Amino acid sequence: MKLKSNNKELYLDTTKVMGILNVTPDSFSDGGEFNDLNNALLRAEKMIDAGVAIIDIGGESTRPGAPDVALDEELERTIPVIKAIRKKHDVWISIDTSKPEVMRQALEAGADIINDVRALSEPGAMEIAAQFKAPVCLMHMQGQPRTMQINPLYNDLIADVGDFLRERVAACEAIGIAREQIILDPGFGFGKSLQHNYQLLDSLEHFHLFGFPILAGMSRKSMLFKLLDKEPSDTMAASVACATIAALKGAQILRVHDFEETLDALKIVQCLNENKYKQ
Repeated sequence: MKLKSNNKELYLDTTKVMGILNVTPDSFSDGGEFNDLNNALLRAEKMIDAGVAIIDIGGESTRPGAPDVALDEELERTIPVIKAIRKKHDVWISIDTSKPEVMRQALEAGADIINDVRALSEPGAMEIAAQFKAPVCLMHMQGQPRTMQINPLYNDLIADVGDFLRERVAACEAIGIAREQIILDPGFGFGKSLQHNYQLLDSLEHFHLFGFPILAGMSRKSMLFKLLDKEPSDTMAASVACATIAALKGAQILRVHDFEETLDALKIVQCLNENKYKQ
């Protein structure tokens, strides 16, 4: 499997790390740390030096209860960072947004991938993705960020998530988005109970049946800090453990905060997958 964007290719024969760069004041784990342009660039440089394949830039928090962010504010947070990174580096950049205009300006500024928690459901979003021929990540979410964690219910979790993703893939294909440019994300923490999240992780292999790359994002989420009774920032070990499990289950992309530790873990996974320990 591989993704194509802006005359470059990203091969997914081994699991790739997507480093999270939230340029927001209120993200649940790192809000306010990187919403200054210089701090954001320093963080991006560290990611690139470590070997992160994709930098995921988000200007609106999607934590439970998060307030909506105005279009102009989201653009002011994200576009300068994308331009500054692209000016110096050829690293893959994804824009974490649901707003079509943010998608358009981000792609024009040099972003490569659209990472949308609403799976391109906002009016005009699919058209932007099709126009730019950009890779898209379609995520499952039950409800909306403000209310999604209020008693989420499913008839059959794995089947319901799969049906939603299958429907969104069909809608994307109908408008001209190529199958080769689609990534699926089962949506850990988005309208899921603690039990739902671990059931998803346990059944992650199921989603490979659809034939698309799988993105898994569990880093510092409530499935970790609620289980461990810790603060989100104190769940690095648990985040890496879940990322490792996802990689062993074949996830092609891991969206993480703790990129250096995750990259170390992936070296071990790759060693096992390639039988490098055999003489």
